[in-house]
Amino acid sequence: MLSSLRIVNLTQIKNYKGDIIKYVNKKNKFFKGFGEVYFNEINHGYEKGLNLHKKNQSLITVLYGSVTFTFYNKSRSKKKIIKISRSNPKLVIIPKNVWFKFKSNKKKSIIVNLINNVHDINETLKIPI
Repeated sequence: MLSSLRIVNLTQIKNYKGDIIKYVNKKNKFFKGFGEVYFNEINHGYEKGLNLHKKNQSLITVLYGSVTFTFYNKSRSKKKIIKISRSNPKLVIIPKNVWFKFKSNKKKSIIVNLINNVHDINETLKIPI
């Protein structure tokens, strides 16, 4: 499953008033529909996750700061680490059945996560870290 994890470079349009970053649109081949979007704030020194979506795909990027993501296959026997920052915008496409957690490399970071269905507590597996 980690082989189906994808990283996409996001388009950043420089503007002296403030940059524009293109996140996703319905024409993207990886876009599987809209369920909900949420923002997750992470303080330095803390880790969030370890979550697995049984049905949903997640489209995650860093809105502010710098974040280290750790991904595991379903049995948690293999892992992949990816660092994403606001200064180097990327989109991570996380398929279903991939465990993930994340931590901030800055005082505070914010990620945005778009999932293709409305969040259902029974659809997500969690292991406290």
